Amino acid sequence: MLEVINDFLSGKVLIVLIVGLGGYFTIRSRFVQLRHFCHMFAVFRDSLRNSSSQLSSFQALMLSLAGRVGAGNIAGVGVAVTLGGPGAVFWMWVTALVGMASSFFECSLAQLFKRCSPDGQYVGGPSFYIQHGLKQRWLGMVMAFLLLITFGFAFNGLQSHAVTTSLNDAFGVDVRYAGIALAVLMALVFIGGIKRIAKVADLLVPVKTLAYIAVTLYVIVLQHELVPQMLMTIVKSALGIDQVFGGLIGSAIVMGVKRGVFANEAGLGSAPNVAAVAQVEHPVAQGVVQAFSVFLDTFVICTCTALLILLSGIYSVSFAGNGIVLAQDSLAAVVGPWGKIFISVALALFVFTSMLYNYYLGENNLRFMVGERKGAVWSYRALVLALVVWGAVEDLSTVFAFADITMTLLAFVNLISLFLLFNIGLRLLADYDGQRKAGIKTPVFDRSQFSDLDLDPQAWPLKGETPAAATEAQAKPQAQH
Repeated sequence: MLEVINDFLSGKVLIVLIVGLGGYFTIRSRFVQLRHFCHMFAVFRDSLRNSSSQLSSFQALMLSLAGRVGAGNIAGVGVAVTLGGPGAVFWMWVTALVGMASSFFECSLAQLFKRCSPDGQYVGGPSFYIQHGLKQRWLGMVMAFLLLITFGFAFNGLQSHAVTTSLNDAFGVDVRYAGIALAVLMALVFIGGIKRIAKVADLLVPVKTLAYIAVTLYVIVLQHELVPQMLMTIVKSALGIDQVFGGLIGSAIVMGVKRGVFANEAGLGSAPNVAAVAQVEHPVAQGVVQAFSVFLDTFVICTCTALLILLSGIYSVSFAGNGIVLAQDSLAAVVGPWGKIFISVALALFVFTSMLYNYYLGENNLRFMVGERKGAVWSYRALVLALVVWGAVEDLSTVFAFADITMTLLAFVNLISLFLLFNIGLRLLADYDGQRKAGIKTPVFDRSQFSDLDLDPQAWPLKGETPAAATEAQAKPQAQH
């Protein structure tokens, strides 16, 4: 029954949601992800500067990349190619292209409706823009619960399984010991909260990403004469033109979208949780940065993995091996035994930072549901660590199906909410674009221009407004309500 439900939801509903609504956001915004593509790099450069006590835009980007760049970029691509053929890569690209628009708007809205917590740090995410934008607290609770279950529990179990299986294949490490070691390392980091997680992400994400891209590009350059032909194979098989892979077109679409969403998470409502904590001058600036992270995740890293696999000669249409270790064997076939070791280490780093990110998403949404109850938070932490160890030793086919179902439900709630809030997102975009056209290099958000919305004055103080005045401004609407 679980498989039947999963086939319908993630095989049909998810495709319509991600591609359909993502395409709608793209067209209505006049292809914002393409219009602002070059601008993404300028915003990314500016995000490196931060003089406040809040997390910088760059740190928020590293946190989101910690989550986006995970097992899905290596193991997920291997599974997609194994089950859907080369054409699955094309549909991953389509998912990422429209997903850049979805990520742009969900992260911009998360910034707009963020709140300043009692400890002075920002909090936000889909549950917040659903509650304060749509005025639907109950739906925000549903979204928070789905994020907690999907990322805090299901995805962490899957990530643990991927990395411990890889380490066992490369080094012969017992999956039980690897799972326990992974849990201990996680506990040492996430007890320090969001700032410690951000510091670890700052250190590991650029290193793991650049190292992985460099090695895979080295392999691709060695076989550069085959790359144009392989890219044509990807496109032809995706459209059913290639005779060898033409029979896989249905699987290519389904696996490309499912694994593409799993890799870049655009539209799921995960990235807005970390996008909201950044200190930026305008909400759209964080939307632009997060759209860039989707591009980097799928068009760069996933494509590198796909070409690595397809150029190696290991994969064929009759391939029936383990998708998780396919990338390891592919690299080893080209560069020698060290390739398997490198992929295993890279996957371990990818998964470790991704699991820290997943943990934070769960905790952030747990706090939205129950408030600052320390007992609930510590119970959640203990359960996450237990599931990490459990995921290392169990067959996760059932958990994978469950994760796909909850992932589809997440996309449904989040994308429908984005659709209902889309006009507000367009207002934000128009304000940002208008300031840029007027010659303002760094647009600044003015809360008074959006006085009809339920915004936090402490998160978005007016120019010259004191903290006391901001607190008073926040109290007035609450008293009237």
